[in-house]
Amino acid sequence: MQKKNVAVICGGFTAEKNISMGSGAVVEKNIDQQLYNVFKIIVEENGCFVSPENIMVDMRDFSFLQEGNKIKFDLVFNAIHGSPGEDGKIQGYFDMMKIPYTNCGVATSALTFNKTWTKTVLGDTVLKAPGYLVQNDKIAINTALGEIPKSLKLPIFVKPNNNGSSYGISKIKDFAQLEGAIKDALKFDKEVLVEQGIIGKEVTCGVYQYKGEIIVLPICEILTDKHEFFDYTAKYTSGESDEIIPARIPETEKILVEQYSTAIYTKLGCKGVVRIDYIIDEGKPYFLEVNTVPGLSEASIVPKMAAASGLTLKEFFGRLLEEAKAG
Repeated sequence: MQKKNVAVICGGFTAEKNISMGSGAVVEKNIDQQLYNVFKIIVEENGCFVSPENIMVDMRDFSFLQEGNKIKFDLVFNAIHGSPGEDGKIQGYFDMMKIPYTNCGVATSALTFNKTWTKTVLGDTVLKAPGYLVQNDKIAINTALGEIPKSLKLPIFVKPNNNGSSYGISKIKDFAQLEGAIKDALKFDKEVLVEQGIIGKEVTCGVYQYKGEIIVLPICEILTDKHEFFDYTAKYTSGESDEIIPARIPETEKILVEQYSTAIYTKLGCKGVVRIDYIIDEGKPYFLEVNTVPGLSEASIVPKMAAASGLTLKEFFGRLLEEAKAG
């Protein structure tokens, strides 16, 4: 059987680029090279480049020349967090090139990259915290500073509406901090979501599809005693948080999280592996967000979930590639 050529794409245009590079390295190392020819492609604003040779990819057909031979790709493993890999942009390009890829399509990716749109579409499918959307406009910000204290109770969270990896997120315990937090979040996006803080247990759930079956990975409980919340440092610095798999939650809560996660995956039309975050308060899981290109680096949660389910990363990534090939 002739081996398929797989492009592992990483990099991107946002602050999450460094996280993506780590994910790309782990994916490249753990794809079965007896089944696939694996090439790591770094996506930059001025083009795509084969690493480490730094050969430019021809974007007319997503190919490159290697020792005079034209290499074209059969599959793409998407490890780009943020734009253009998580917001639907690069998915549209691969759709036009007719190259299958491992994650959600254009519409789902674009929708879920916007936290407010996602919650609107999910409607009554999940429990959600009250929120307030702020536009990057002086009048809108001034209006928000007057209205938010009337509609939300402390603590509140301020976060970019279109971003990931906890960049630009603040936990506010005093409304005097609100304006500064909004301005910090606006460094990463033109829209800011201000949400009611839910005090409870933070958990996250990985979900993927394989051979037509939606599979829920073991739920992870996140402990951030050294931090106010699961911020960038807690996520990506060793020893700054504890991730317990399986989560120490009652069976009733486990079942609810699994049911919500399966319903979200189905309703949003997800593909590949996604990670869905919740806060559980008094037995009720409150939905936070969907990550359609979750971290796959050595420090990331999804690889740990896969291991807890009994799969090696080679087996797990192999399943994602098989599902992409199947369409």
